[in-house]
Amino acid sequence: MQTRRIFLKKIALGSAVAGLGGIPLQSFAAGGVDKLVILHSNDVHSRIDPFPDNDKKFPGMGGMANKAAIIKKIRGEEDNVLLLDAGDIFQGTPYFNFYGGELEMKLMSEMKYDAGTMGNHDFDAGIDGFVKQLPHATFPILVANYDFTGTALENKIEQYKVFQKKNIKVGVFGLGIELKGLVPEKLFEKIQYLDPVEKAKEMVAILRDKEKCDYIICLSHLGYQYKDDKISDVKLAAQTEGIDLILGGHTHTFLDAPVIYKNFADKEVLINQVGWAGVWLGRVDIFFEKKRTKKWHSGKPVKVSKKTRE
Repeated sequence: MQTRRIFLKKIALGSAVAGLGGIPLQSFAAGGVDKLVILHSNDVHSRIDPFPDNDKKFPGMGGMANKAAIIKKIRGEEDNVLLLDAGDIFQGTPYFNFYGGELEMKLMSEMKYDAGTMGNHDFDAGIDGFVKQLPHATFPILVANYDFTGTALENKIEQYKVFQKKNIKVGVFGLGIELKGLVPEKLFEKIQYLDPVEKAKEMVAILRDKEKCDYIICLSHLGYQYKDDKISDVKLAAQTEGIDLILGGHTHTFLDAPVIYKNFADKEVLINQVGWAGVWLGRVDIFFEKKRTKKWHSGKPVKVSKKTRE
């Protein structure tokens, strides 16, 4: 990560930094900008080990140890770091078949994840299977649009969480995909799916008006985009206002940088997703002027491998 001095020099020379073109140089020079670094994953699917070096698609990429080293390195370079996951933590390797998700939760806790949400595959061992693994998670699981009343998950899942990162107050909430038709009903039992758009509006009202958050993040397992009318991250952005960043999952979409969409109020919303299997670690840097009325961003995924951890 470049130092403040080098960053200022690059800005002065007119270097292209995505999303930062409008930042007044004097704001940096006067220390008038606060920075938030958001790291994120999605659809890791129990991929504990890296892919083999001879893998045709992801040679030597991924792996929890590599990712942990990269996260540790970034935290050593940056002051305000938030680490989040957009669901489908479970299912995909024998580690899940043998340990039922315990190893995944313990490793994410070791990496000090701040929060995560649930994907459809996180129900693959049923509600009781997920509840069994919750004690191994030191971070909250956030889902606002599932009603868990009458199930073993009742009162164990939060709708949102507020994080104070020095001068920056960040609100995070989660949204899950409709489980009916995707997950066997015996696995999700009495969980009721609620309209994600309406729940998102409710969360924004709480986080923006009541909690007075400077920045609002949605952890979504709805999917990036579909050809039909199915609700997706893109549709969620268009039908709501007040969400600053949607970190998605489910569709295993590799985005080279956060994509900008317009919300219902014609203001910008960022959407990002980093494929699957933990081969990329998402990174979005947000810059705030002290008045909090202006924000800029820079975003590029970190490819997870032995090379990038050094």
